[in-house]
Amino acid sequence: MLRELCLIAIAPLASASIWQHAADPQRASSYAGATSTFAFPPQGMADTFPDPAFPDASAVGFPGPTPTGDEAFAIATAPALAGPIDISPVVAPDTADHRGGSFAVAQNWGNLSPMVSLAPGTFGLPRASPLVPAGCALQQVHILHRHGARYPSANGAAFAPAALAAKLHSAAAGAGLEASGPLEFLNTWVYKLGGEILTPFGRQEMYSLGVGTRMRYGDLLKGFSDLPVWRTTSQERMVDSALQFAAGFFGIQEYENSYHQLVEIEATGFNSTLAAYDVCPNANNAIGLLGYKMANKWGAIYTAPIIKRLSQYIQGVNFTANDIVTMQQACAYESVALGYSEFCDIFTKEEWISYQYFADLGFWYTYGPGNPAVAAQGVGYVQEFISRLAQTRITAFDTSVNGTIVSSNVTFPLDQPIFVDATHDTIISAVVVALNLTSLSSSGPLPTDHIPKNRQWITSNIVPFASNLVAQVLSCPASTTPTHVRWILNDAVVPLTGIAGCKQDPNGLCELEAYINGTQNRIAEIDFQYDCFANYTIPDPDTIVDGRFPPSLRNGTA
Repeated sequence: MLRELCLIAIAPLASASIWQHAADPQRASSYAGATSTFAFPPQGMADTFPDPAFPDASAVGFPGPTPTGDEAFAIATAPALAGPIDISPVVAPDTADHRGGSFAVAQNWGNLSPMVSLAPGTFGLPRASPLVPAGCALQQVHILHRHGARYPSANGAAFAPAALAAKLHSAAAGAGLEASGPLEFLNTWVYKLGGEILTPFGRQEMYSLGVGTRMRYGDLLKGFSDLPVWRTTSQERMVDSALQFAAGFFGIQEYENSYHQLVEIEATGFNSTLAAYDVCPNANNAIGLLGYKMANKWGAIYTAPIIKRLSQYIQGVNFTANDIVTMQQACAYESVALGYSEFCDIFTKEEWISYQYFADLGFWYTYGPGNPAVAAQGVGYVQEFISRLAQTRITAFDTSVNGTIVSSNVTFPLDQPIFVDATHDTIISAVVVALNLTSLSSSGPLPTDHIPKNRQWITSNIVPFASNLVAQVLSCPASTTPTHVRWILNDAVVPLTGIAGCKQDPNGLCELEAYINGTQNRIAEIDFQYDCFANYTIPDPDTIVDGRFPPSLRNGTA
């Protein structure tokens, strides 16, 4: 089952004035669309490691002065927040209608967008900031973050750029391929992307996230009585993300001895709240694929004028809706892997907005509020969060929670000032549903025939590369006893009014006891066994907005 939705949207109605006439097509090279790879160091080059001619710094000695200063606590002491605001060193793309100066193309790549700090009012709290509210004191922080930018899925996923490359290469090596105008680059285009693992930019994202977290929350390290235990899963990009984060947080020379990295197995049949889809069959069948079906309805509408416009510039292949989506997918993947992609600026601003909505539909109906098996996939992490927050062990194991891990104080301590868990976009989207962060779903089910105004479910805001969902535990007024909690998603505070007992608050705060009780009620209403294992049919129309199969419709299902 595809773990990360590789759907992103495209758009209608390009301006006819962009390219008035198709230039004479140029015959493509026979290698157009071919795949190019390189691994460094090449085989055999590193056989001399370790090399006594190059001792490490600890063996050389003479480190110079090494006094350490005090810990940073910018989240409590700074007058303003400093977070990611651009995608450097990735080149910011332009659009076909040259709107790139005022329109952020990269923030319309859905779940393939790089994380940037969101505006304060993104989720409805314009006066709230991640900075500790005046008069409060921060006691604890819980961080759930996505891995950094990666290469495309390597398992034959829908809209895979490799499939587009194969189609073009087959034409170029066969009857011939000729491209002109905005597509002329395809005559010599070579596919250079790997599969699944972090790109260099993705490594930078994770390292920077670690540095930023230390700057914001470093002072909380003073509350540890043992080394931190932080978690990730066993996929290579997940391990690399966790290590890059740790290197940024602790420092390159120190990180290996500064914390414990717990690696949970990510594979079918193994319980892990960071990869809950592996123990939820309905995440991997027709129920889990609903988002593709819904997104494709929109895709058939918005790609039609793009196909008509671009087809005049190519001979030897016939573009389909799938090809158009894939080309925009290639823009995002090449940008975060190679720094730049010529696919980006063949699409207009409106076409990128439609591409974003394609991703929104896919996530809403497969990994979001509109899928009946999603809250079940997020509830395990919510159980773990409440276990940590309330300082009580989980005793019932009927969700994705790994009983062996959470029953041990070694592998699952409850009293850490800083918790860090690395996961996937699809789990973060499931967790926000399980947490009942209803401001994200307040605009209701997403239509498939138009883009609604003022929608809240925008994938690039919720699950971009390096997305981070943060719970701050505070005392208000300041003391040593926690009294309140709030959630922050990519630097924008999220209202907690979807939790029973949590009142409206301009800073997104909820009293701790009320939050724990309300979230325990939410956990109780999510039926993991039914929603993940029952044989049911999703209602049509699908009006689900809380990620659960409607209890009122259970009669007649098995």
